[in-house]
Amino acid sequence: MSNVPACPQCSLENTYADGALFVCADCGHEWSVGDAAAEAGVVVRDCNGNVLSAGDTVTVIKDLKVKGASIPLKQGTVIRNIRLIEDDAEHIEGHSDKIKDLVLKTIYLRKA
Repeated sequence: MSNVPACPQCSLENTYADGALFVCADCGHEWSVGDAAAEAGVVVRDCNGNVLSAGDTVTVIKDLKVKGASIPLKQGTVIRNIRLIEDDAEHIEGHSDKIKDLVLKTIYLRKA
């Protein structure tokens, strides 16, 4: 196979080299070799594709059962001041008003 890297924006591998640039055939993102090294970090996205960063506020989009807690996390619950887990684009850490120390999957969260 070729040594063309995956797209840093959508993380799909349908990319090709176009002169000095790399191009993603799926999302149309273009980047150079130097940009790929700078964007090598993990990009965390919510269920709508919005980029999440540490300190953001997110909302739960469906009722979730929480292991170790007697009450579920209801739809619409706000999680403030989230923390990103290093090298993991699928999980975040945070607190709700009633349940502390949560680790949540980003597919059940929407940026507020």
